[in-house]
Amino acid sequence: MEYSPPPLFKQGPSALARLIFFVVLAIALLISDARFSTLEIVRGMLGAGLYPLQRAALVPRDIFMGAADLAVTSATLRSENAKLADKNLELSVKAGDAAQLAIENAHLRALLNLQSRASTEETPAEIQYDTRDPFTQKVVIGKGSQQNIQDGAPVVTEDGVIGQVTRVFPLQSEVTLLSDKDQAVPVQIARTGLRSVIYGTPKGDTLDLRFVPISADVQAGDELVTSGLDGIYPPGLPVAKVLRVDKQADTAFARVVCVPIAAVRGARQLLVLHYNLNVPPNPIEVEAAAAAKEAKENKGKKKATPKAAAAAGASGASAAAAASAPAAAATAAKPAEAPPAKAAAPKAASSAAAKPSKKANAPKPASSGAAR
Repeated sequence: MEYSPPPLFKQGPSALARLIFFVVLAIALLISDARFSTLEIVRGMLGAGLYPLQRAALVPRDIFMGAADLAVTSATLRSENAKLADKNLELSVKAGDAAQLAIENAHLRALLNLQSRASTEETPAEIQYDTRDPFTQKVVIGKGSQQNIQDGAPVVTEDGVIGQVTRVFPLQSEVTLLSDKDQAVPVQIARTGLRSVIYGTPKGDTLDLRFVPISADVQAGDELVTSGLDGIYPPGLPVAKVLRVDKQADTAFARVVCVPIAAVRGARQLLVLHYNLNVPPNPIEVEAAAAAKEAKENKGKKKATPKAAAAAGASGASAAAAASAPAAAATAAKPAEAPPAKAAAPKAASSAAAKPSKKANAPKPASSGAAR
């Protein structure tokens, strides 16, 4: 006797079948999102919908930090005020020098008839929280596409570069820090001008300057700044300092270990830069686009060429047939007319012989008249 559960307790597919189905669905969604970004819109909508909940979850932290700020002693405030006054004086001197240099730069560009290459705009932002992935160095800021934050924009503090915007949502943005293992920044040594690329490390505490030949002039303490050759980072932004240089005889490149100049993990307020590089387009890319366009046009012409050639061949054959018919008739008529032409020649000769005889006989009436 088989036992079957009552209708109230009947279940659907087995647990194993449901597990396999959801695993296959998850893998398909991961592959489609990684290859074709199919879930980008859904992710943006979820980010915009969860933003109020995130702000509500951060309210206790903000209240606690506000209470801690109120508990700061007057001595700490006085010391910070003195430091800020000294920093303000130093910055005012540098601002005067920068203004003088800007005037000289404008004068020299006008003298050499050079145009300004780039313009930079800043958008202040604040770090809200870190991402949940412990294997990446990323933070989330409270500005998004609604505030004109662009994907790939560099992020800096008053000390230097700390990262780059890698994902933009309507009200938030994700910033990959300089110490992330997948983050790369083109730099150059300020002392010698040697250009290279600096990468993050898996631990996130140091930076790795790669592709530096052993014979290159690199010393501990050299400052690295952005080169500006990539068109993303403005040139001259402080990035890192060389900590040590390891040169080995069996390798072509030296191992250069660096540390960031700016406090990558200690910053809270930062600036997102909008760097617009006003340079003409790359001629190689322009030529490649023109060649692709020409190849596309030639491909369309080649498709139409066989039909046109067939039509032209048919019309040419009919025209040749029409032209060859009168020619054949003319060639067929010429041999028949040739003998009469030869027969007409004796008649012309006889008529020509008869004409002089008439002229010779013409004076006879005059002579007879005279005789009369």
